[in-house]
Amino acid sequence: MTPRVIIIGPPGAGKSYVGAALARALACEFRDTDALIEAQAGEEISQIFFDKGEPYFRALEADVLTSELAYDGAVLSLGGGAPLSESAQLALKSQGAPIVFLDVSLDIAAPRVGFNRARPLLLNNPRAQWQQLMDVRRPIYEALATRVVKVDKLSVADIVAAIEKELL
Repeated sequence: MTPRVIIIGPPGAGKSYVGAALARALACEFRDTDALIEAQAGEEISQIFFDKGEPYFRALEADVLTSELAYDGAVLSLGGGAPLSESAQLALKSQGAPIVFLDVSLDIAAPRVGFNRARPLLLNNPRAQWQQLMDVRRPIYEALATRVVKVDKLSVADIVAAIEKELL
């Protein structure tokens, strides 16, 4: 059992929008680890970070990722930090499912993320923090990806079409 497609990328890449649209196009279920964590915890991710800290959140995230990787046939969107741990990377690589990295520039991600909102990892100087996250995460995303889609100038429909083409 394995997800049909796994979507990874930084905040603002459009993982949830693209994942939902791709699931509709493929006539399968859409699963989003961030939404599942919030449902399980009963509070928003920013509140989990504030109340219990990042290590607690990452443990929740690891548990959700493990259970979701056993969920058959869905489009699975991962939170930006979900694939960062070594154990997550090994689990993702062992799945055999296509992993699509939605690559986005800071200029496009900034208005999507809304740097004025509560983003626990983007406090203080959000643009610089986002770039620092990407400097660390990009090599991991690229190493995991079976397909990279540069999303800056593409519509959701164009991104979905590019992913579908890869799946055929």
